[in-house]
Amino acid sequence: MKNKIFKTKSHHLHEVEGHELKRVLGPRHLVTLGIGAIIGAGIFVLTGQAAAQYAGPAIVISFIISGLACAFAGLCYAEFASLIPVSGSAYTYAYATLGELAAWIIGWDLILEYLFAASTVAVGWSGYFVSILNDIGIHIPVQYTAATGTTLVHVPDIGWRPITPQLKLELINRGISLHTLPHVEAIVNLPAMLIVLIISTLLVLGIKESTAFNNLMVIIKVGVILLFVIIGFFFVKTANWTPFIPERVVDDHGHSHYGILGILRAAGVIFFAYIGFDAVSTAAQEARNPQKDMPKGILGSLGISTLLYILVALVLTGIVSYTHLNVADPIAVAVNAMGSSMVWLRPIIKLAAIAGLSSVILVMLMGQPRIFYAMSKDGLLPSVFSKIHPRFKTPYIGTIITGAIAMVIAGVLPINILGELVSIGTLLAFVIVCFGIIVLRRTKPDLYRPFKTPLVPWIPLLGAIFCFIQMAALPLDTWLRLIIWMFLGLVIYFIYGINHSKLHK
Repeated sequence: MKNKIFKTKSHHLHEVEGHELKRVLGPRHLVTLGIGAIIGAGIFVLTGQAAAQYAGPAIVISFIISGLACAFAGLCYAEFASLIPVSGSAYTYAYATLGELAAWIIGWDLILEYLFAASTVAVGWSGYFVSILNDIGIHIPVQYTAATGTTLVHVPDIGWRPITPQLKLELINRGISLHTLPHVEAIVNLPAMLIVLIISTLLVLGIKESTAFNNLMVIIKVGVILLFVIIGFFFVKTANWTPFIPERVVDDHGHSHYGILGILRAAGVIFFAYIGFDAVSTAAQEARNPQKDMPKGILGSLGISTLLYILVALVLTGIVSYTHLNVADPIAVAVNAMGSSMVWLRPIIKLAAIAGLSSVILVMLMGQPRIFYAMSKDGLLPSVFSKIHPRFKTPYIGTIITGAIAMVIAGVLPINILGELVSIGTLLAFVIVCFGIIVLRRTKPDLYRPFKTPLVPWIPLLGAIFCFIQMAALPLDTWLRLIIWMFLGLVIYFIYGINHSKLHK
């Protein structure tokens, strides 16, 4: 048993197996895939909230710190992606370095990142979509716009909102009694389910068609972000950047805000705005020259996204005082602060958010079936997951199954639970990949590596430490859900996976 679960799969096996997928992606496609996955709700929401709550204008420093942390993990992913250029991402890398059990654990864990992330972002997409429909006079019944069982109240001058501690406090400050407002209990989030259905269908039709759609969405959202930065620059008031690092304060609960500690805490919060760059590695088997192009895709998308985050943070905190940015739409607040002449920019920002979230959903739903594909080719999952469509050359059964599950999750679960599961699942994958580089350098030092992570073991160690610190900061109930999820995965492995593994046969 011990020999089985710790047995590694030679990277040479990966190089010759499974060429049913089309190799059609170049470095430009891979960079846009990465940008499509990274730039989503983070740039439209997290930037303002983290500045208001933790760092002030120094949120720029937080983005630099967080970008460096992701770069450490990204360098490790780049080495693996050039060395083992096939589908499967961190699952494949763990199989080559740490053994079959570790590979199964990370493959099961990645479901939390990709499948659950697609559902999470679909919920965010639904919010923006419903908002735009309301702006043009189309109103979906409110009970079909939120997670099953969510209680919504109609707040004067705001509209329908889920009941949260923040909303209760706001109503108290306005002198409004919660019990006097109209209440509705949500049935299902229909728009979130609809976007998952549409994108899953697109992914079945072909990787080339899917990346063309992603490229269009990336052009739209990056174009609008740059438009906001360029126009917003002329409305910046440098007084809003003073003090750049606000003086540290401690609230009634003993939590620290601002100062150096606030910058570090903000870096931890916005780390999750970078989640998704690793999805580039799931497309390795569809890249034309994966050894050279995968590192370009991973590191290029990280670099461009970090630069855009920093520019938006600078302009945002320059237009509006950071104290006014703890809202769901901080960029819209900044547009309003520019004056009535800039009202035309607000709907464009909403459209960019929809484009941004659409591309994130696409990349996540593209990544998950390809991990299932790799696990199925190894025998750890049933062969149905590695079936390739004879015409479209996509893992269509896995894509349909992934889409169906993501639809249900997006329709019935609230965004906060989904977001925390995505975070802890992603960070665990990053930790394992970083340690995998150290292990492979020791066990197989003579392998030809088209791309090498510099300063091993220090950069992988720093990547693992940064990621584990972020995991440790997550709530206890998130850890409990992770433990239950991983236990379920181990049960499936020891009942099915270990007995059907092609490596053992």
